[in-house]
Amino acid sequence: MTLNGILSIKRTLLSRTLPYDVAKEKPEIVPLDELLQIDRLPFKMTKATMLEVAYMGQLMLSYESASIELEKKLGYEISTTLVREVTVYVGEFVYQNDFNIALETQGNLTSSIEYGKKRAKGSLYIMIDGAAINTRVEDKNGSGWRENKLAMSFASINVIKRGSSEKNGYRIIKKEYTAYIGSSTDFAKFVYQIAINQGYGKYEETIILSDGAIWIRNMCEEIFPDAIQILDKYHLIENIYNFGKSIFRNNEERYKPWREKMIKYIEKNQIEKAISEVDKIKKIDESVVNLKTYLRNNRDKINYREYIKKGYYIGSGAIESANKVILQKRLKQSGMRWSVESAQAVLTLRAKVESGLWTTVVKPLIMKL
Repeated sequence: MTLNGILSIKRTLLSRTLPYDVAKEKPEIVPLDELLQIDRLPFKMTKATMLEVAYMGQLMLSYESASIELEKKLGYEISTTLVREVTVYVGEFVYQNDFNIALETQGNLTSSIEYGKKRAKGSLYIMIDGAAINTRVEDKNGSGWRENKLAMSFASINVIKRGSSEKNGYRIIKKEYTAYIGSSTDFAKFVYQIAINQGYGKYEETIILSDGAIWIRNMCEEIFPDAIQILDKYHLIENIYNFGKSIFRNNEERYKPWREKMIKYIEKNQIEKAISEVDKIKKIDESVVNLKTYLRNNRDKINYREYIKKGYYIGSGAIESANKVILQKRLKQSGMRWSVESAQAVLTLRAKVESGLWTTVVKPLIMKL
């Protein structure tokens, strides 16, 4: 009753009546968790809050800085420990979903690609690289460094030129990343899946760019037997440069002309001449790449004159930049050491964010919990 008459108020009562034989008609307080629909969730927060915490946990330079930013945004404190637990939980959940999908795709390889169908003009690119991450799992030599394998896939139709000048470069408007700490055999499942997602089998050509590592070459020959493999030109030049400096003991007057001669052989596709030039070197420093073996193993992947004529990429700068953004920026800060599981969880979320899949993949997945 008010001065203006009766005012009706509707409210939810946090109580319920249990069966008579249980509580003799005495009401029981219903936990607020049930009302908020968080009683079946692993943390005392809503799904939307879990997503917010996990997003900040993978984004900020540390869980501590994520906790500070979350308090500014949400208006209440979420401890550093809880930020870490939620981020890892969401990351592991997304990773397991990715693994299950990749496993299912691998089990249905024949239905993954439409054979015999006319393919669209253009190319599907797959770039692969590896980078070390410091973990708490030490090997027999006492080192905790493990390799994170990173791959990205995109179609040539999703590449746009920046400006009218060649030096302005290009921008990839749609791509997908996958990151994995483990064997190349398991990594292959994830690589194949993102390639399927981006249109593997639908384009005239599939092009793989890498630094020429043996594990990458062997893996791609198995899962992409029809692909054109290209050795990153700039990685090759760097190896030639380091090899020359080593054998000529940093004598610029000797190693610079030798390096320029080797690069000319490469650019003219005179690979056998380049190999013969390296064959003349008898003593090789073990601290640099064995250029002789490197060239021989990749002799069919360095026809840059032909690649340029066809408009192919010959450098894997995009994947190297991705390594900095996905791995180094978040997981290689000073003093950081990770459990393999936590690192994998964060890397999975970082890959989804950089692929533009947070709202279309991660969010719907968590909201179904």
